[in-house]
Amino acid sequence: MSSADAQHQLLDEPFVEAAHKVYNKKVDGQFRRIKWGIQFATLAIYYFLPFVRWHRGPDAPSQAVLVDFPHRRFYFFFIEIWPQEVYYVTGLLILAALILFLMNAVAGRIWCGYMCPQTVWTDFYMTAERWIEGDARDRMKLDEGPWTAGKIRKKLAKHFVWILIAWWTGGAWVLYFGDAPTLVYDLATFQPGVGQAYLWIGILTFTTYVFAGVMREKLCLHACPWPRIQAALTDEYALNVTYRRDRGEPRMSLKQATAARAANLPSGDCVDCGQCVAVCPTGVDIRKGAQLGCIQCGLCIDACDGVMEKIHRPTRLIAYDTEMNLKRRACGEEPIYKTFRVRTVFYAALILAIGGFMSITLATRGDMYMNVLHDRNPLTVRLKDGGARNGYTIRFANKKPETRRFVIDASGLAGAQTEVVGVAPDSKGKVVIEVGPDQTREARVLLSTRGAASSKGQAPVLFTATDAETGASVVVKDVFIWP
Repeated sequence: MSSADAQHQLLDEPFVEAAHKVYNKKVDGQFRRIKWGIQFATLAIYYFLPFVRWHRGPDAPSQAVLVDFPHRRFYFFFIEIWPQEVYYVTGLLILAALILFLMNAVAGRIWCGYMCPQTVWTDFYMTAERWIEGDARDRMKLDEGPWTAGKIRKKLAKHFVWILIAWWTGGAWVLYFGDAPTLVYDLATFQPGVGQAYLWIGILTFTTYVFAGVMREKLCLHACPWPRIQAALTDEYALNVTYRRDRGEPRMSLKQATAARAANLPSGDCVDCGQCVAVCPTGVDIRKGAQLGCIQCGLCIDACDGVMEKIHRPTRLIAYDTEMNLKRRACGEEPIYKTFRVRTVFYAALILAIGGFMSITLATRGDMYMNVLHDRNPLTVRLKDGGARNGYTIRFANKKPETRRFVIDASGLAGAQTEVVGVAPDSKGKVVIEVGPDQTREARVLLSTRGAASSKGQAPVLFTATDAETGASVVVKDVFIWP
């Protein structure tokens, strides 16, 4: 073909490929079974985890996983996170990102193919569609055929099941924000005060139905940023679903390949059956190389292996392989695999370091908390005798399920007097703050000096809160400022 003809052909190609519906076939095999297992496990966890109970005491919620907005708590089995500990959530997000990077460095978009919520729910919807309308060929004929009573019945049944799945998906989500059995009863009996729950169920029902039932692969192709990010993070040693061109080309039909081999002519193992494309949930032809639409689910591997077994040729013509091995095979060299390399070891080390640090701090954290906030306006007040007074707002947190009494003391400033507004000292002259179970309390503390100060500027002050029963204490450092 001349350069002019090639240029003319290029100009004739559309700038944007026309949209087409994907009718993926049912397939069985190793990777399909892995997807079934992950799908079943993840959906079971999502739908039923809110009903798992965990005993925390008489006055604490008994739901194992709960985001308690009214009391500003997050519960995860034996772990309780307070608002002041939001850095644990930040740490979990960082860990999630690093784990995603590590998965990408080892096996490409394996997250997209097996564990992404869009993939899991879309696969769930496709299973329901296949159960009602049949396999790919049946669905294609149904869509192309006239609108008969049977077609209307199947379409209505499919969308009804889809809406039920979407509705339960949205309903399960709101159960993580309230006691699940109680909330289910309130929703079922239309109790007052659950209007916001109905709203969120409606929103999530709509988005689940649209994303998993209507958009499907289009969300991965056009809306998800991860395929673009992943392309910048991968390298030539990462495993990806790959068509082994050195084995497959030149491709031809089985009959043509048999004749070519009888005549000692080159022929590849690929018989151009198109089964790899037929089973792909995004309609990708993996034989064209790495593409944005490939989610690395491995279903094309199962389809190709099935064909190879039928024609008595070696399996894994399509397999998880690396770009480096494609180059090595083209040069007649043996393939190599490097799971442990600089980037994978670096990601794994970061995950272990951050995860270990978070685990240690979580295991050794105290059950009491104190925060000191110095007054901003005014910073300090001059007294009549030449002394100075500073005001502080101290917040105490009691993380135990019983009431506790904290003894407040300020040290580091000689001769200073401590006064808690609204709280009188006890018979021993100690200032005691009582904090209810699993509650916080603010106190206004005034720290005063008498007489003219020998120094100016500011001095460090240590505020100590001591549990009157156990003797456990927490110390916070602040400053005292002179006029």
